[in-house]
Amino acid sequence: MKVLITGGTGLVGRALTGRLVQRGHRVAILSRGKGTAIGFPDGVSVRTWDAKTVDDLVEHLEAADAVVHLAGENIGDGRWTTSRKARILTSRVDSTRALTEALGRAEPKPKTLVQASAVGFYGPHGDRDLSESDEIGTDFLATVCGAWEAASSEVPALGIRRVVARTGVVLSRSGGALPRMVLPFRLFVGGPVGSGSQWISWIHLEDLVGALEHLLFHEQTEGPYNLCAPEPVTNRVFSKAIGKVMGRPCWFPVPAFMIRTLLGEMATIVLEGQRAAPQRLIDSGYAFRFPQVGEALHDLLQ
Repeated sequence: MKVLITGGTGLVGRALTGRLVQRGHRVAILSRGKGTAIGFPDGVSVRTWDAKTVDDLVEHLEAADAVVHLAGENIGDGRWTTSRKARILTSRVDSTRALTEALGRAEPKPKTLVQASAVGFYGPHGDRDLSESDEIGTDFLATVCGAWEAASSEVPALGIRRVVARTGVVLSRSGGALPRMVLPFRLFVGGPVGSGSQWISWIHLEDLVGALEHLLFHEQTEGPYNLCAPEPVTNRVFSKAIGKVMGRPCWFPVPAFMIRTLLGEMATIVLEGQRAAPQRLIDSGYAFRFPQVGEALHDLLQ
């Protein structure tokens, strides 16, 4: 199969590309800057796309059997100023609208679109279990996810199977949130953040890649799927698990006001969360390799 990945130079795109190539599939990457497109396996083609121009995209889609749409500015790279929030939103919505329009023009069309989103779609809900049938939240991240998903809502009418991957916190040793979360423990000042009662819907990078691969090739899957481990944990439990795996104390709680002072509105990522369940993914036949946080952290940190 020929798979086209937009935004494929990031953490998830690189890992997914490696898995697909290992399985014998052909992969093409679309990236805003070819300068970041190094270190891919032989045979992977890399092309430049500004994430908004339709005409440049059509010919790439016509050569693809499936598309994985990951393009979007990293939400955790800096404080959420007004201009940065606008970039976070437009980078996702504009690229997805362009992709949808290009899919409408392409002949032949890819058979499948797997579009990234996030469990932030639901907004903060305390201890409540969240499934794919729950309604959208009202905070900034929920608004972004809702607009992001809505931008591709017309794709099924084109005869293309559309899957929306609502991803939790991705755990990886080479990027994402985990290295930042681990750093205080390396310095012997680790502990829970804020109240410690906020939920973390997490997923090991290997399971995320496995789930995306599963959704790509199982034709009965469509619509939204929560891509997170079946056992979400509170921040306190997660922090204790890090300390146990690393052999470090977990006794220096970080007050919520300090996080809000440092991060501003972006502090909601750390201080609030979702207790999301991957029920549709499990029902579709996916088996997690790392369903529990202790074994996931042991694999990544030992």
